[in-house]
Amino acid sequence: MFPDLTRDDVFRIETARLWLRWPRAVDAPAFARLASDQDVARLMTCLPQPFGPVEAGDFVLGARRANADGRGLVLALAPRNDPGAFVGMVGVQSRAEIASGDADLVLGYWLGKPYWGQGLMQEAIEAVLDMAFMLPDAQTIEAPVREGHVASRKVLARCGFPKPPAGASHSVITRDAWLSARAGVASRIALPLH
Repeated sequence: MFPDLTRDDVFRIETARLWLRWPRAVDAPAFARLASDQDVARLMTCLPQPFGPVEAGDFVLGARRANADGRGLVLALAPRNDPGAFVGMVGVQSRAEIASGDADLVLGYWLGKPYWGQGLMQEAIEAVLDMAFMLPDAQTIEAPVREGHVASRKVLARCGFPKPPAGASHSVITRDAWLSARAGVASRIALPLH
């Protein structure tokens, strides 16, 4: 589903404050440290607990494999002024790779606690959605919403995801809704001029 452009580990997306790049083996220690923080771990359902360097290394390898195979675009977040650092993850994967459902892609994300409250995750999600909705087969993207995760729900709302119905475990944004929300906003991805 993902184009050759994203299947090379030199691919990255730059935002005002972040580099979104392929995760690397050297990210595993920081990944394990940040993801095993109790406040982060209780909000994530996709990572086993306890979560250590071995599990982080396995996750990095799986993300790189999905990226190389074109099944997903899973990116590490790094401060733009320190692109070798690791502060969290964001990505989209084909719905077929995760589970059955109606959306074409599923959004996943998390951020290390020392970086909360700075608007970094909104910046990262917007950049990934800009990229994902350039794909011809991406008409809908689903994001998980946890009942007690107020900050995550606010980030998704600021990114244009509709408020999910009571009891729903996810919210879905369409390409048309995303483009409408982004109308008049310069894309964070620079496109070549012809």
